Amino acid sequence: MIILGLDPGLGTTGWGVIHADGNRLSHIANGQIRTDPSMPLPRRLSNLHAALTDVILAERPDGAAVEEVLGNTNAQSTLKLGQARGVVLLAAASAGLHIGEYHPSTVKKAVVGTGGAEKRQIQAMMAVLLPGAKLAGPDAADALAVAITHAHHLASAQGMARRALGSSKGITA
Repeated sequence: MIILGLDPGLGTTGWGVIHADGNRLSHIANGQIRTDPSMPLPRRLSNLHAALTDVILAERPDGAAVEEVLGNTNAQSTLKLGQARGVVLLAAASAGLHIGEYHPSTVKKAVVGTGGAEKRQIQAMMAVLLPGAKLAGPDAADALAVAITHAHHLASAQGMARRALGSSKGITA
């Protein structure tokens, strides 16, 4: 399965694409979409949508995963981040992708082992989990972490489904 991970932001949205075969992962691509802060908000959101649509068309993912928004002390910044996240969800949903959504602490725990991990720790783990991947920046690393989290959750769900099917047929492991 090809998974597109997304770390939404109005200034910079990170994206990362991985191939997942169960718990075996490999890097396909990653990058960052930047919007011009001097442009009006509607134009920035439109540019983000167009650029993300181009990524989806080029990489042809089977599914997507998006990091949830954390509020901060600046309500205006939180609102703009929420609007960017809405555009990210719209682009993925318009492409017909099934979308998983993950809290930042869930992503950090999945890839680093602790929900309080820092950005540099996530970047370091990408080198371990996706050897040879050249990261476009910290937002791209975060997006790859979101994709990996989704891959792990899908693999766990598939394993549980297989066990449930086996036990319903009287098969024990």
